[in-house]
This record gives sequence, structure tokens and C-alpha cells, in this order.
Amino acid sequence: MIKPCIGLLAFGSLVSAAPLPIAIGTNTGGSGKSEGIYLSTFDPESGTIGEVKLGAKYGNPGFLALHPTQALLYSVGRSPHHPKGTVAAFRLGETLSFLGDAPVAGDNPCHLAVDPTGKAIAVANYGDGTTAILGIDAQGAPVAPAAPVMKGEGTGPNPARQEGPHAHGVYFQEGLLFVPDLGLDKVLTFKPDMKLPSLSAHTPPHWSGAPGAGPRHMAFSPDGKHAYVVNELGNTVTACRFDKQRGALETIHSVATLSEGEAVQSTTAEIAVHPNGKFVYASNRGHDSIAVFARDAGSGKLSRIQIAPCGGKIPRHFTIAPGGEWLLCAHQESNTLAALPLDPATGKLGAPGTAAACPNPICIIFLPTKG
Repeated sequence: MIKPCIGLLAFGSLVSAAPLPIAIGTNTGGSGKSEGIYLSTFDPESGTIGEVKLGAKYGNPGFLALHPTQALLYSVGRSPHHPKGTVAAFRLGETLSFLGDAPVAGDNPCHLAVDPTGKAIAVANYGDGTTAILGIDAQGAPVAPAAPVMKGEGTGPNPARQEGPHAHGVYFQEGLLFVPDLGLDKVLTFKPDMKLPSLSAHTPPHWSGAPGAGPRHMAFSPDGKHAYVVNELGNTVTACRFDKQRGALETIHSVATLSEGEAVQSTTAEIAVHPNGKFVYASNRGHDSIAVFARDAGSGKLSRIQIAPCGGKIPRHFTIAPGGEWLLCAHQESNTLAALPLDPATGKLGAPGTAAACPNPICIIFLPTKG
């Protein structure tokens, strides 16, 4: 196995076989008694995760995102003065320094993304199905939305989960913002304007998935030709062509994340494309596994090649380590993190290593190294 030697972000430095810093977003209302955002390290030589320590206290800091050029970390969350939901900013260091937070103009934010220019933050609000965009001030703190939020309309066939819109992810790509909506079985498309900032409708306004599938998250291929949507309720991944000129997604096919006849109750959660573009990964919560697919770079089609145990209960999120030789998984219900060896040549995952304790992990990301 070739050990990683890569650069981390524009303000990072080259690293080789040294422990890599990571941050973990958590659910502070869970049984693990989390207090906020946690910090740790990952050793790419041994595949071990270091001691997990509290980096900053904050309410429900589930999903995390980095600024593209500054040493800033952003989180969705909740605070006493903004009980419906916030975006919070922290400056990276030995611990995390709180810069400020702002309301999201919606209810129950579940995902966020910083635009490639570093001028704005998009937020998916699961509770009321809205999508908001926040500005970023000179210090890097978020600014409450100045423009109205965007929201899809309609319902899906699953009355328990699809009684209305439920925005579940936000993804900037080619000057557009794509929003998987679990309640509508659609990926909505908006046009960002960074001056205010604001969002406006795009034509075509959305991509439609299979009824009842429940699109949750998505990932674009490194070559930008295809997008892959993980469907929470349908336990499938849908491969799409991405028409850059039209800003449109076109369905290729859908593939199952579980073997036919599986009796266990399970839903999908996260999806990622390997940096080499040859493989796609999706997590199964309940079955507690990672589905591995080979990707045909020409057609965009997927073929499942493995369903690997993830090493814990409820793999809410995972990320592929720099260098592409490890997959780190966050197990929400077993309160652990685990690293799985990944063979970049075959795409397959090995057995998970010794788990590291972490309260109710929801998101795990690699941080930039010190320059």
C-alpha cells in the first residue's frame, strides 16, 4: 500500500505519514452525552484514530464544513438565542475558538456547504424543507440570511417521512446549488448570487427520483461528468449524467445498496466518490455496512462489488482520508469512530480497526495541517 503524501487545502502544507487532524460533529441530544465539536487525529501509517477530545462546546453541531482558504470551521447547530437552528463559526487552532453564529431562517438545519469563493454558506433545513444562504463577514463569522429562503412544494408517497419538503443536503457545483429533498423525491436546483447573497430559481428547477426513494445526499465525480444520489428510504444509489451547459441531472440507472432479500430494517446515509473516480461508497444504517460500487467513467454506471461491515452501529457519515487508502466512519449509536483500510486499485474495504470512543458522532472531516 502506498502511503499518502498530499497537500491539504490552499493553506495547508505537505504531509507524509504524520498524524492528520480531524474534527467530529455530534448530536448533543443523544445517549452519548456529547458536549459539542470534538477533535482528534488519524495516523495513516497505522490506521489508528487518536484520543478524542472536546474542541468546542456548542449545541447539536451535526455537520461541519471548512472555509476554502481560511482556517475556519463552520457547523450547523442550535443555541439558546436561536433555538430553531444556527450556523456557527470557529477558528482552527489547538482548540476551536468560537467566532459567532447566526440563525438559518428555517427549522432544524441538517447540512451545510461553503461556496468555492468563500463568500457564503448554504444550509439545508430539514424541519421546514427550506434552503437558506448566509453571508460571511470580514472576520469569517456567518451573517443571517438577508434574502428569502427557497422551498420546494409537494409530498411523497411515504406519509411518515414525505408529508412535505425535507431539504437534506446542499452542494455547490458549476455555479449552481443542488439540494436533495427527501420529502419530495427531488434534487432541487438554485442559482446563487453572491452579492447579497441570495438564491433564485434555475431552469430546469429540479431532478426527479423514483417515488418514495427519498434523496438524502449526493456526490459529483472528480471529472464533473456524473452525480450520484443516495436514496435514504429506497436503499439505492442513483447515477446521473450532469449536463454542465444546462445545469441539469439526467438519470442513468439506480443500484441497490443491499443484497436482494435482506430482512434487516435499514436506511442509507452518506455517499462519496473515491478521489480516483473509480469507485463510489454508500453507508447502510441498520445493516451497518458500507456498499462499494465500481464506476464506469465513460457511462457513469455503477456495479456493486462489496458490502463491507463498518465496525459499529448506524454509520451516519464517513469520509475518505487524504491519499485515498482509508475510509473513516462515524457510528452514531455505538458512539465510536473506526478506520477501514481501502485498496485504491480494487476499491474494496478491509476489516475495520480498533474503534475510538466518541459521543454520538454525526460527521467527520479532515482539517488542514499547519503551514
